[in-house]
Amino acid sequence: SIPCSMPFFMSAVQQAIHKSGDIAQALLAHYDAHARTLPWRTPPGQGFANPYHVWLSEVMLQQTTVAAVTAYFQRFVARWPTVADLAAAKDDEVMGEWAGLGYYARARNLHKAAGKVAFELGGIFPADVAGLRDLPGIGPYTAGAISAIAFGQKSTVVDGNIERVLARQYAISTPLPAAKSEISAIYAAICPDQRPSDFPQALMDFANAVCTVKAPGCASCPLAASCMAGRAGTADNFPVKAAKKPKPSRRGIAFVAFDADGRCLLIKR
Repeated sequence: SIPCSMPFFMSAVQQAIHKSGDIAQALLAHYDAHARTLPWRTPPGQGFANPYHVWLSEVMLQQTTVAAVTAYFQRFVARWPTVADLAAAKDDEVMGEWAGLGYYARARNLHKAAGKVAFELGGIFPADVAGLRDLPGIGPYTAGAISAIAFGQKSTVVDGNIERVLARQYAISTPLPAAKSEISAIYAAICPDQRPSDFPQALMDFANAVCTVKAPGCASCPLAASCMAGRAGTADNFPVKAAKKPKPSRRGIAFVAFDADGRCLLIKR
C-alpha cells in the first residue's frame, strides 16, 4: 500500500511543499545548535547581519573557501569599515588587499559596486534582488543571499552546497545545471516565513557539517527520515552531473627558423 502522506505521484516540488515545515524546523534546530561563528554573521535568531559585511563576504566567497576568506574579510573591514570608506579607496589599494584571492575581476567589480552604493544610493544597499542585481559583480545567487541574510527577504538562495542537500533530499535525477530551476523551486517551497535570513545559512552549515560532498553523515543526519537518497543508500550519486563531453583532439605543426649564425627566430603571442 502507498502511505497517503506521501503519494508516489507527487513531484519533488509537491513533496517539498508537503513536508516543508518539518525540514525547515529540523534545519533551523541544527543551525541553532551547530552554527559556525563567522565574522560576517550574526548568531542564529539574533536579527540581520550588516549588509556591507554580507555583500563583502559573499563576493569574496565566490570561487573561494571560508577558511581562505576570513582573514581577507577582517583586513578589509578593519581598513574600510563602511562601504563609503571602500568606495573612497584607490584602485591599487583595493587590488593590493585582494592579492591572493584570485579572480581579480571580482575586486574590480567590488570597488565599482561600492562606488555606486556610496555615491548614487546614499550608502544604502538595495534590499530586493532586482536592485542588488543592478550592482556590478552581483549575480542571482549573491543577490538572493544578500537580500535574505541582510534584509530577511524570502529570496531564493541556492549555491553548490544547497544544491547538494536538496538534490539528495528529493533524489533529483535531472543532471546539473539543468536541475537548477527545479532545485530553486524546491528551495522556495520549503523556505519558512519565519527566519528566512537564517534558513540559507542553516542549509550551508548543514551541507558543510553533515551532507558533505564525500562520505556524508547519513547515519546521524537529522533529515534522514525524509531524505530519499539517504534512505535508498544512494546519497553519493547526487547531485547528478551532466556527462562530460569528450575533449576534441587537436594537432598542430611548429615551424622553427634559424639563420646562418644559428640564431632562432621567436614570435611572442
